[in-house]
Amino acid sequence: MPADATDGGKRSGVTRIIAFGDSTTAPRGELVVFADLLAQELPKRGMKVEVINSGVPGNNTEQARERFEKDVLARKPDAVVLWFGLNDAAVDVYLNATEPRVSLERYENNLRSFVRQLREKGIAAVLMTPNPMTWTKEILGYYGKAPYRPEDPDGMNVVMGPYVEAVRRTAREERAALVDAFQAFRDAGTAAEGGMDEFLLDGMHPNNAGHRLVANLLMPYFLRNAPR
Repeated sequence: MPADATDGGKRSGVTRIIAFGDSTTAPRGELVVFADLLAQELPKRGMKVEVINSGVPGNNTEQARERFEKDVLARKPDAVVLWFGLNDAAVDVYLNATEPRVSLERYENNLRSFVRQLREKGIAAVLMTPNPMTWTKEILGYYGKAPYRPEDPDGMNVVMGPYVEAVRRTAREERAALVDAFQAFRDAGTAAEGGMDEFLLDGMHPNNAGHRLVANLLMPYFLRNAPR
């Protein structure tokens, strides 16, 4: 991952990382999100970084395509963390929708487009699978009917499963780095006394512990690939 020396030499030796995503990435009140943790802790491990949070609440990959040039490419990053999926896969049954907001095919095509554009410019792409979700009273009120399975403890994730696989497939076939947040949250929830809810703020978004989990997944990648 090359260190950029543009901007009049101001960035010499500094790795610019952009966190590009939806509300799971975006700043959220007092929450310490994973981008904050990377900015705070990578320098303590000897890596000079500038971390830009480019998460936008409610975004899906179709909307992200519209801002990719301005919010990512124009900022000349060295690496980009791509974390989308919850909004793409969502079927708004409370609005009588029967299909996801963004089709699986479009979602995967959008991810591949991001990765290929980054690769053409020598920018490292890190794909993350979306985190799993759990039922809450509020979520049940919105999504508690088919194609979701309200009687199944894992029924909020049935639609998202193929989208998770699309991220894994894209990373494998495009030779991009993969951070499997979906599996990591599942594993952490299995080990935790309170289950996956210990890592989620509201059944959907990571809480502080969830963002700590994500940061811990990402830091080894950046430290392995830090400029020498």
